[in-house]
Amino acid sequence: MGHASTRSVALVGLHPQLVDIEADAVPGDAELYLVGLPETSVWPARARIRAAILNSGTPWPDTRITVSVSPMIPPVYDAAADLALAVALLAAAGVIPPERIAGRMFLGELALDGGIRPIRGVLPMVAAAVRAGISRVVVPAECAREAAQVPGAVVMPVTRLADVADQLRHGIFRDHHDREPESAPSSSFAVDLADVPGNQAARRALEVCAAGGHHLFLSGDGPATMLAERLPGILPPLTDEAARQVAEIYSLAGRPDRAPRITPPLSAPHHSETPAVIFGSVAANRPGAVSLAHHGVLHLADAPEFTRPVLDGLCRPMDSGQVHLEGQGRSIRYPARFTLVLDARPCPCPEGREECACTPEARRRYRARLALLLPRVAVRAPIEQSNRGTRAGEPSAAVAARVLAARVRAAHRLADTPWRTNAEVPAPDLRTRFPVAPEAAELLRSAVNTGLVTADGLARLLRVAWTLADLRGADRPQFDDAVGALELWKGADGDGTR
Repeated sequence: MGHASTRSVALVGLHPQLVDIEADAVPGDAELYLVGLPETSVWPARARIRAAILNSGTPWPDTRITVSVSPMIPPVYDAAADLALAVALLAAAGVIPPERIAGRMFLGELALDGGIRPIRGVLPMVAAAVRAGISRVVVPAECAREAAQVPGAVVMPVTRLADVADQLRHGIFRDHHDREPESAPSSSFAVDLADVPGNQAARRALEVCAAGGHHLFLSGDGPATMLAERLPGILPPLTDEAARQVAEIYSLAGRPDRAPRITPPLSAPHHSETPAVIFGSVAANRPGAVSLAHHGVLHLADAPEFTRPVLDGLCRPMDSGQVHLEGQGRSIRYPARFTLVLDARPCPCPEGREECACTPEARRRYRARLALLLPRVAVRAPIEQSNRGTRAGEPSAAVAARVLAARVRAAHRLADTPWRTNAEVPAPDLRTRFPVAPEAAELLRSAVNTGLVTADGLARLLRVAWTLADLRGADRPQFDDAVGALELWKGADGDGTR
């Protein structure tokens, strides 16, 4: 009879919560009590642990064992602490020396046959363990390569509970310092703007959005998807911190192998996807397509085909850079700061249809589905199918160089602020800290006075004007930059949506 303790990690969104797991064995009927798990998870966890131990060839301890988790795991238990619960139980029962589980973090879900299943979110979990001073981390073998990305982590991959118990019992649990050599990181996008002929207005709009972090609306029957797919390639490479954040999101989503390291991510959900797929799920503690675009690009092809809950729900992350979900007694926030690319055909006619049968009212209703989103989009451009023989445009490398130079100018100007791009600068600071030339300000004010744009629209015009100035290497926006911002605002529709 004895006492044992170890640690594990629970995730609330992307926020790790370290949990202490204690087990205590006392004389009595062979029974297991679990304390600190959500009520609905107690019986399933107890059944998994019992079956895994018995099927690992270890007799069930003939004693009464209480296993406690503190603080209490959040309302949704994803089974990541199963392995920690089981080894604490075995240590308290004397099967494993208790001192050999101290100082280690155990992560993994138990299968009924005693196997150890992979889990989502290993990357932020292991990072939390290392920050807490626990470098030795036991993880499912399928997650070992992902866990080894965390600097300072000593990863111990395991496949079965029986192996874990045997190695700990005999003191031969080797710490695996060796890591697989990482291949040289490369771009995830083998696509180039030179592949898109014509569409000079759309290409220019793409460059402006990349330089300033602005959202983009493409209208017409043309290569919208080709253009959107090439936007990540002209964005500045991910910083180390941004790459870490993206990797943790993809880890929690169960897609660690798809996390980009240099090129910003591209997320392009289909219009048939549910809001849970787009924004994420509280029940599954899983980020959605919007968060998979963090520090990258979110592309909604045929945007009016998406449901109203999805289209209207995008407004909040566009404004705040976060997805906020509530349910099952908890609140979760996922990061979601992205560049949005919307595209729409002129009418709801199926693509490729030669003759349009849509009435003006049908066209109006079709475009009205974007009524809440379009005022938040600062740059619009028409797209069209290019004729054969149309001259190819510049390659992505040339455009990316100009974008990077503009970003460097903006970063220097915003160095003592919390903002990274022109699109993030609040309206009051645009008027006070970053004024444009008087003639440019007068032109944009006249656009407000004539009803072309609202006050919010004016702020977006000012941000785009600053980006145009950065692209041409000017100290501040002049009259021509204001004209250019107005032209990009009117864009595909010819009169802009306020």
